[in-house]
Amino acid sequence: MAKYIKQEMPNLNGTEEPQVFYRLKTQRNISTKEFATLISRNSSVTDRAEIEGTIMRIADGLAELLGNGYSVTIDGVGTFKAGLGLKEGKEIDSFDGDETKRNARSLQLTHIQYRADKLLIMEANKRCKLERAGESRLCQSPYNKEERLKLALEFLEKRGAMRVADYVKMTGLSRSVATKELIEFRRDPLSGISFIGRGNSKVYVKRIADDNED
Repeated sequence: MAKYIKQEMPNLNGTEEPQVFYRLKTQRNISTKEFATLISRNSSVTDRAEIEGTIMRIADGLAELLGNGYSVTIDGVGTFKAGLGLKEGKEIDSFDGDETKRNARSLQLTHIQYRADKLLIMEANKRCKLERAGESRLCQSPYNKEERLKLALEFLEKRGAMRVADYVKMTGLSRSVATKELIEFRRDPLSGISFIGRGNSKVYVKRIADDNED
């Protein structure tokens, strides 16, 4: 029997009232060998080996066709299509720039898009018997937004710089909510908070009077 979890998530509309969605709890992962065994119940070992071999040949065929620019539809399963991305260390190109920074050697396949066949969804739904597995709540802060801003400014006064992890620890917010709130602070010129650095090296600092940010 499948189990579901009632999941709390931050409201992306800017209010502090959390939203709710439901997600399936993953029991565990089924390997290719076990999958072949399960779908060949009451069959011989030879049949199971043949099914496993067929699955591996399908994977190999998908890699060949997707790598050559085809999309592949398997009836009852879904459609697969490869997606491109930049190789590590390569810059994003501008569309109308005078100088082209990208060529084929700068790009690679980074992901496979999968769209499930509606029949597969329908058949899975017929077999799905749900029971509740509990709730997953967001980390709730004991402070309101103004109090959290005051805590952040006091931290910066003492330490000079603050990471998202520091803000999470002092406020009790989840990392995703803490990150969103810090972005709101640094976009507000009256908050007193700015940032320096990029990506993993980004830290938040006290805003100076002539800060200009994008």
